Amino acid sequence: MDLNPSRRRLSLPKATDKQPEEQTLVQEKRYRLFGVMKITEILAYFMVIVPVLLVIMFIFSGHDSYDQGNGFAKASRIIQIKPNVTSEDDSTLQRDQNPKDLSLLGGLLVPGFKTHTCLSRYQSYLYRKASTYKPSSYLISKLRAYEKLHKRCGPGTKPYTNAERLLKLKQTGTQESEGCKYVVWMEFSGLGNRIISIASAFLYAMLTDRVLLVEGGEQFSDLFCEPFLDTTWLLPKHFTLTNQFSGFAQNSPHCHGEMLRRKLINGSSVSSLSYLYLHLAHDYNEHDKMFFCEEDQSLLKNVPWLIMRTNNFFAPSLFLIPSFEEELGMMFPEKGTVFHHLGRYLFHPSNHVWGLITRYYEAYLAKADERIGLQIRVFDEKSGVSPQVTKQILSCVQNEEVLPKLSKPGEEQKQPSESEEFKLKAVLVTSLTTGYYEILKTMYWENPTLTGDVIGIHQPSHEGHQQTEKLMHNRKAWAEMYLLSLTDKLVISAWSTFGYVAQGLRGSRAWILYKNENQTKVINPPCGRAMSPDPCFHAPPYYDCKAKKGIDTGSVVPHVRHCEDISWGLKLVDNS
Repeated sequence: MDLNPSRRRLSLPKATDKQPEEQTLVQEKRYRLFGVMKITEILAYFMVIVPVLLVIMFIFSGHDSYDQGNGFAKASRIIQIKPNVTSEDDSTLQRDQNPKDLSLLGGLLVPGFKTHTCLSRYQSYLYRKASTYKPSSYLISKLRAYEKLHKRCGPGTKPYTNAERLLKLKQTGTQESEGCKYVVWMEFSGLGNRIISIASAFLYAMLTDRVLLVEGGEQFSDLFCEPFLDTTWLLPKHFTLTNQFSGFAQNSPHCHGEMLRRKLINGSSVSSLSYLYLHLAHDYNEHDKMFFCEEDQSLLKNVPWLIMRTNNFFAPSLFLIPSFEEELGMMFPEKGTVFHHLGRYLFHPSNHVWGLITRYYEAYLAKADERIGLQIRVFDEKSGVSPQVTKQILSCVQNEEVLPKLSKPGEEQKQPSESEEFKLKAVLVTSLTTGYYEILKTMYWENPTLTGDVIGIHQPSHEGHQQTEKLMHNRKAWAEMYLLSLTDKLVISAWSTFGYVAQGLRGSRAWILYKNENQTKVINPPCGRAMSPDPCFHAPPYYDCKAKKGIDTGSVVPHVRHCEDISWGLKLVDNS
């Protein structure tokens, strides 16, 4: 036997044991040389042909420069497996529209941002159905005008430096500020409240030709991308008044309401002020609420700096100010879409949060035929799982056919036919605790549905209680709000700004689980459909500025009405 491994691998028909050893060695060399030549020729052909094929493929593949280098191709392949559309009409709409127009949300957004700095800005449309609400041309023009103003007057510019000098040198508002005025939003309350109140402050800034700056520092930039091109909306860390923010209160000397109470504010006195503090939080008083009067707005327009503390979506009351009414009507012909448009314009998840969103979506939601969001917020955190709340949730989702009912023992189940396919429905539950998630998960695992549909229940986190001061808590909260906004059907809890944000970004009318004041009784009806996607203004003023008397501000105009979940709140609705 030949013990040489290389020789054993050869298959030479003439190499027999009877051949002389020299002849065998010569033939082996010839075969080796022949093999080397063949390999060399093959490699040469390969090196010539492959580049040619690549060039041909590139020429005929129809590459669009807009899609290169931004991760769209990869994201598109993922989403095309199970596109987030629920009807043939939606699917046709997505196909017919230009991808660039879809990613810019019908003109709300502008191109020019470096994609890698904020992936969500140009990828979010791949995960959410195209909105049925289109931004008006007037709103788009106002946004473009605001962007120019912010770029001219924002931090780091000469006008900003001059305007801040009014504060540093205790100069008056009559000094030259180059036409730049500001509204500063002070960091306050939970994340949901922050988001809806910033949207309100931004709307006010657009109406009054001011630049919006937000306090929040590194944590804020960790959650959200910059919304404006080539500038920042973050209040500089060493802003002149920052150290005084903690002392600003309703009795502060520069508080608008306090100055009204003491009758210290008028046309002449305002002109000497470089700033005013506006207290528009839930606990504001009757003097603070004069902010929503025409007369006071005429005075405030002369103050260079307005420092605002608020946790409210106060946009509905801006629609009741006569000088703003006409312009707001042109900006928002569909009145109940203020937050829907401004929220999608302003709030883009940072890359870190976008990673949380997309990973969870692709792992648990992408393959479903239908995605359902269920936001459960019980404000009495110590009460634990309430049987009444459980019954309320089940009554709502099953009676409204958001989820199918379960078959009872002995009840005939629907059997699948060859031509019929049952749906996979993924339910995204968000709650501070796992109690309600566990109940739903167990019920839909242990019992078949009457429709035969398969229900998957998923919950990303359970933080136990609200922890606004913690960065990771806020990352998860923002990711979950956004995930809820990507669902096909949505159920939210009354009074919850967390749910308001999800509904507003989604742009459709959610079912609202009514607040159960008495948890020993089952509430009936358990839920109702929202009148519009916009949030509720929880603490509106009830005052007629002209008549100087109390009034029901929910019955002044048809597009400002009382909320579904809070009887004294105000909400913007379509008046068509």
